[in-house]
Amino acid sequence: QVQLVESGGGLVQAGGSLRLSCAVSARTPGSYAMGWFRQAPGKEREFVAAISGGGIITTYADSVKGRFTISRANAKNTAYLQMNSLKPEDTAVYYCAADPSVRTVVGGTGDYWGQGTQVTVSS
Repeated sequence: QVQLVESGGGLVQAGGSLRLSCAVSARTPGSYAMGWFRQAPGKEREFVAAISGGGIITTYADSVKGRFTISRANAKNTAYLQMNSLKPEDTAVYYCAADPSVRTVVGGTGDYWGQGTQVTVSS
């Protein structure tokens, strides 16, 4: 059983930064690829970024490339999403996901999901 708990969301002005954290409760967190998704009001959930279990492979949505960075610290059972140069269109609930397969995480069908954390970017 894997449990994910997100934190770090909040209100920030455009151009600002936030770092989201995803605490992973698992016996071997390095066995799971991790990903971040977001869902804005009235919109479908969309992929943001993913990282492989060992942290070697990362992939990003075009809309966040160069601004967001995904990372993980398996010794701390935590994955992170550093968000810089935030824009009002980044406003959404951000969800953490986990699955043994990076491809499955990217596809949005991962086995495990957190409850989400709200990010609001004011203009």
